[in-house]
Amino acid sequence: MAGPAAGNKAKFTTGSTMGHVVTMTLTGSVGLISVFAVDALNLFYISLLGQAELAAAIGYAGTLMFFTVSIAIGCTIATGALVSRALGAGDRDEAAKSGGASLVYLGITMTAISALAWIFIPELLSMLGAQGETHALADGFLRIVFPSTPIMAIGMGASGILRGIGDAKRAMYVTLAGGMVAAVMDPILIFGLDLGITGAALSTLFSRLALLGVGLYGASVVHGLISLPDLAAFRTKLRPFLGIAGPAVMTQLATPVGNAYVTAQIASFGDGAVAGWAIIGRVIPVAFGVIFSLSGAVGPILGQNYGARLYPRLSDTMRDALIFTTLYVLVVWGLLAMFSHEIAGIFRATGEAHALVVFFCLFAAGSFLFNGALFVANAAFNNLGFALYSTLLNWGRSTLGVIPFVWLGAQYYGATGVIAGWALGAVVFGIAAVFLCFRVIGTIEQRDRPGHDRTPGPPPTANSPFSTGKAATLG
Repeated sequence: MAGPAAGNKAKFTTGSTMGHVVTMTLTGSVGLISVFAVDALNLFYISLLGQAELAAAIGYAGTLMFFTVSIAIGCTIATGALVSRALGAGDRDEAAKSGGASLVYLGITMTAISALAWIFIPELLSMLGAQGETHALADGFLRIVFPSTPIMAIGMGASGILRGIGDAKRAMYVTLAGGMVAAVMDPILIFGLDLGITGAALSTLFSRLALLGVGLYGASVVHGLISLPDLAAFRTKLRPFLGIAGPAVMTQLATPVGNAYVTAQIASFGDGAVAGWAIIGRVIPVAFGVIFSLSGAVGPILGQNYGARLYPRLSDTMRDALIFTTLYVLVVWGLLAMFSHEIAGIFRATGEAHALVVFFCLFAAGSFLFNGALFVANAAFNNLGFALYSTLLNWGRSTLGVIPFVWLGAQYYGATGVIAGWALGAVVFGIAAVFLCFRVIGTIEQRDRPGHDRTPGPPPTANSPFSTGKAATLG
C-alpha cells in the first residue's frame, strides 16, 4: 500500500497533456458513469412498477436533488483546486491542511443546506408543478435522501482531493463503490422487499455511505492528505476556499435553476411529459458522463501546472480537452440517434414521453458539443483564478440561454419545443466560453511571469489568486 508520502511529485507538470487528459477523464468517467447508470437503472426498475406517477415523482425529486449535488460539486472544485495548487508548488503539508479544512467546510455547509431543504420539501415540489399522488411520492423519497447529503458531499470532497494529487484510479473507486452498492441494493429493496420508491431512496442512502468510506480511506489513509489545521490556520483557509467555492457553487447552481424552469414548463403538459424529461435526465449523464468527468479531470492538471508556473501547458491542456470533447460528443450523438427508439423502449416510454426521448436523441443531444466546451472552460476559470467568469457564463446559459428559448418553444411546439429551446441556448455560450478561456490563459502568463523562461518556478504570490483568494475578481 502506498503511504502518505506517495505522490509527492506533481505528476501533471511533465508528460503529454493529452495523455493526462485522457487518463484522468476515462478513469474518472468509469466511476461517474457507474453512478449515473445505476440512477438510470433505478428509474428503469420504477418504470416496471407500471405507475406513471412514480417515474414523474423521480423526475421532480431528481430536480431538487440536483441543487444540493451542484452545491457539493462547487465545494469539491475548490477542494481539488487548493490541493492541486499546493502540490504543484511543492508544499505537501499545505495541501493536507487545505484538504482537511475543505472537508470540514463541506460538511458544515451541506448539513445546513440539506436541513433547510428538508423543511421546505412540500413547497419546493409545488413550485416545480408536482401535484397529488406524484407530489406525495416525491416528498417521501426526498425525506429519506436529503439527510444523507452531507455524507455524499464529504465523499465527493475526498474524491476531489484524490483527483488533485492525480490518483485517478482511487478517485474512480470512490464513485464506483457508490454505484456498485446501489446496483446491488436497488432490486433487493425495490422488488425483493417490495418497498418501491422507498427502496430506491434507501438504496441511494447506502450508496452514499459507500462513497464516503472509500473516499476518506483513499485521501486520508493512503495519501495522508487530510490534516486538520489549528483554529487560526483553519480561519485563514476559509478565505481562499470561499474565493473558489463561492463562484464555483454559483456556477453549478445555474444548471439546476435552468433545469427547474424546464421542469416547470414541461409539467404543464402532464405527467407523461415529465416522465419523458426524467428519462432524458437519466440518459444524459450516462451518455455524456465522460464529458462531465472531463471537466473534473482538467482541473487538477491545470491547477498543478499553474502552481508550477508552466503556462504553455495550460493552453495545451485546454486544446486537448476540447479536441477530446468534440470527438466524443460526435460519436455518442450518432449512437443515440441510431438507437433512439430502442432507448425510449427500454424505459417503457409511451406517447409524449416516447416522443420527447426520441427527439432528444436525434437532435437535442448535439447541444453537448457546446455544453461540453462550456464545462471545460468552467474548469479552467475555476482553477486559474477567474471563477467569476464561469459563474457569469453558466448563469447566462441557464437564464438567457434557457428561459426565452424554452418559453417560445413551449408556446409554439409544446413539450418538444421545450427540449429544443433548452438545447439551442447552449450554442452561443459554449462558443463564448472557449474564446474567453484562451484569452484568460494569455492574460495570466503576461501578468505573472513577463519575460520569464519556460521552466518551473515558484507559484504566483503577491496579488495572485493562489495566495489571496481574490481570484474571482481578477481579469
